[in-house]
Amino acid sequence: MRAPLVSLDIADQVATITLDRPARHNALVPELLEDLLAAIKTGSQADVVALVLTGAGRSFSTGGDIGAFQAARESAEGIEAYAERIVGLLNDTILALVDFPVPVIARLNGPVTGGSLGLLLAADIVLMSEAAFLQSYYVEVGFAPDGGWTAMLPDRIGAARAVEIQAVNRRIDAHEARELGLATRVVASDALDAAVSEVIETLRAKDKKSLEATRRLVWDETRRAMIADRLDAERAAFCELVGRAEVSSRMKSFVARR
Repeated sequence: MRAPLVSLDIADQVATITLDRPARHNALVPELLEDLLAAIKTGSQADVVALVLTGAGRSFSTGGDIGAFQAARESAEGIEAYAERIVGLLNDTILALVDFPVPVIARLNGPVTGGSLGLLLAADIVLMSEAAFLQSYYVEVGFAPDGGWTAMLPDRIGAARAVEIQAVNRRIDAHEARELGLATRVVASDALDAAVSEVIETLRAKDKKSLEATRRLVWDETRRAMIADRLDAERAAFCELVGRAEVSSRMKSFVARR
C-alpha cells in the first residue's frame, strides 16, 4: 500500500484538496493524478459550496515529473505509453474539475509549471501568492504542450500571446497573471488563507442552486466538448514528440540544470 499523494478535507461545506508530494514540488505522476481524480469525485458528491485546490510545501505543482519520464524511457512500459497514460489522466482531471458542481478556487501557493496549468484553467477563482508564477518549459525539454496551454489558454489571453509566452518560455509572475486575467487576486504569501476564507464566506451567503446553475451553464456541453477535443489533440502531439532521441538529451540537460 502506497501513501496517498493527495489529501481531501471536507468541513463546513468546503472541500479542500491538497496535492501532497512536496518533496518533488507536487510534480505530476500517474498515482498523484489517480488520487486527485478520486478526491474530486468524492468532493463532487458532498454537500459543499466550493472546492479549494492547493499544494503542500513551496509549490502548487511543477507539472509532469521529468525524473519519472526518464525512468519510463528505460522501463518495460516505455516513454510513449507512459506519456499516453499520464497526459490522459491529466486531461481526465481537468475535465473532472470542469464538471465540478460548485465553484472551484485555485489557491496558488507557489510555482505552477507545465501541465499543472490546466488545474488553474479549470478553476473559476484563482488566488495567487506573490511568490507564485506560471511557466511552460515545453520548448526547453522538447515536449508538446499539454495541460491546456494550447487547448484553453488562447481563449483566455489571445492566440498570439499564448504562442509568444510558450515559444520564448517566458515566466509570468503573479501580477502579470492578474493583468492577463489568469489570476483573480494576488496577495502576500501570509495573506493567502485569509483571501481564501473571504471568498468562501462570500460564496456561503449566495444561493447554492444559483451557484450550481451558473457553473453548469458556463461550462456547458458545447464548451466542454471543445475543450475535450483540444486536450485530446494535445495528448496526441505530446505522445508523438516524447520518444525522440533529442528529448532524452534535453531531459538530461534540464534535470542537470535544476
